[in-house]
Amino acid sequence: MEDRATGALVGAAVGDALGGPVEGWSPEQIVARHGGRVRGIVGPFHENWRTARPIAPYHKGDGHVTDDTLMTHLLVEVYEQARSHLSAYDVAERLVPLMIGRETWIPELEARALPLQRVFLAEKYIALRLHWGHADPREAGVGNAVNCGAAMYIAPVGIVNAADPDGAYAEAIDVAGAHQSSYGREAAGVMAACVAAAAAPRATIDDVLSTASRLAKDGTRAAIDAVLEATASIGHWTEAVESGKLRRAVAPYDTVGEDYRDQGLGARRPSRLHAIEELPIALAMLAIAGGDWRDAVLGGVNYGRDSDSIATMAGAIAGTLGGRSAVPADLCDAVASASRTDLVAPGERLAAVAMEIRAADRARTAAADAAFEELMH
Repeated sequence: MEDRATGALVGAAVGDALGGPVEGWSPEQIVARHGGRVRGIVGPFHENWRTARPIAPYHKGDGHVTDDTLMTHLLVEVYEQARSHLSAYDVAERLVPLMIGRETWIPELEARALPLQRVFLAEKYIALRLHWGHADPREAGVGNAVNCGAAMYIAPVGIVNAADPDGAYAEAIDVAGAHQSSYGREAAGVMAACVAAAAAPRATIDDVLSTASRLAKDGTRAAIDAVLEATASIGHWTEAVESGKLRRAVAPYDTVGEDYRDQGLGARRPSRLHAIEELPIALAMLAIAGGDWRDAVLGGVNYGRDSDSIATMAGAIAGTLGGRSAVPADLCDAVASASRTDLVAPGERLAAVAMEIRAADRARTAAADAAFEELMH
């Protein structure tokens, strides 16, 4: 259990760090900047990273994790506080206070700061709606830009519900309601379910993919099925990136459009017909890689666009499938050192809490079963 939990969180964090410096760029731009495909830790896309994009003055690259990992680790702390399954109310009563009230080391800011000062606008919306707006936690995600914000840090829900993808889906849908609506919320549910499926003994990548197709709804399911169909003719992640087959497969369901940094009026709006791009592409890269962590993550990194979140999701699922040893130790050590962040301890703590929660589940189920038996007789 501990091996799967640490594999999930370390796998996600290292994928995040590898994808961060090329986030927002196309595969062609990535090759032009780095002289080829990215296969490890690289520096920032812009040398003048502090001023190149004033809205995001972050030191992406050089092994720094991004807000994907910051939020994942905060969710682990929420589980440690609650020591139970979570709901949207835990986001309001536990996660938001951590975001706005306690400083932590932010690698991309190279300083201690509030997590709120690093997360992007769709994640700041959580604090706006829940702390200042006092919205109903179950509905607080309504009105937010529909993006991958909830799905990017939902992996701990899958670990707590290890081997129970349906339970993970239901819990993640509840939790994510405080942050997202529509296909952003749906992606969080499916992502958590994939991690839970990957945590089952002897699970394979096919088990994960079938879980995703079974549980996903509406445009999310259509997008996943479309990209997985496209993988049948792709032999390696390099081919996936160079051919553009995956992008063409997911494009009809993606609202962002071809110019990632210049989105149209339809971008990130709720719809039953659409999907976030990140989760289907992560699953496609996992399918092409046969569940291998390195190939799946490098495929997500070099795909570009929202590369850090694609690599985070692929890394979490592959890390859960293979355990901590699935993630190359040299990369793990380098990212932990550069980010000044313990990548292993959160997974160890999450595993301990998950086992405690599951013991309480068993006791509650036994009591309910006994009562039901009495009712029948």
